Amino acid sequence: MNRLVGIGRLSAFLAPLIAAVTIFGSILLAPEFSWAGDALSDLGAPDAPTAWPFNGGLILAGVIGLPFAAALAASARHRLDWLVAGVLAGALVLLAGVGLFPTGHPYHLSVAAGFYLLVTLTLWLDGTAGVLAGEPRFGLAAIWLANLHLLQWLAWAAGLRVGPGLAIPETIGAVLFSVWVLARVD
Repeated sequence: MNRLVGIGRLSAFLAPLIAAVTIFGSILLAPEFSWAGDALSDLGAPDAPTAWPFNGGLILAGVIGLPFAAALAASARHRLDWLVAGVLAGALVLLAGVGLFPTGHPYHLSVAAGFYLLVTLTLWLDGTAGVLAGEPRFGLAAIWLANLHLLQWLAWAAGLRVGPGLAIPETIGAVLFSVWVLARVD
């Protein structure tokens, strides 16, 4: 179990790093990219020059993050942590799915929306598990990260945005998720 937890910790650092480097690297390679007008997934469109680094980075980050989900299950603070680990694993599989099914593919919207929904659910569940396990400060912080994630998507949907693109709320969601991942490493 100690080896699994160690590998999980390493994957918790590597997965967000890989995702960030490949996403922001792709943005730097795409001068036509617009934060206000585009979705991050536009960087992975089959005809985009950044398709391989962007999609490959998401696939790699999703796969490399899976040991972290296993480590959360192995070092559960509360029995609810098993559910947290399962939902997190689902989110990571969907993250890889965003790269496997790029913009324009019939499954793209489902896997992308599913990823962000499972991110929110992971944070809420983990926050609840933290409170129940006697870690109320961490638990409430995780719950509020989930709330911020949801609220910023609701604000975007209500028209409180700088443009029609999804890149800004997608990036905020990715940052909130990464903050949780890095804070959750025991």
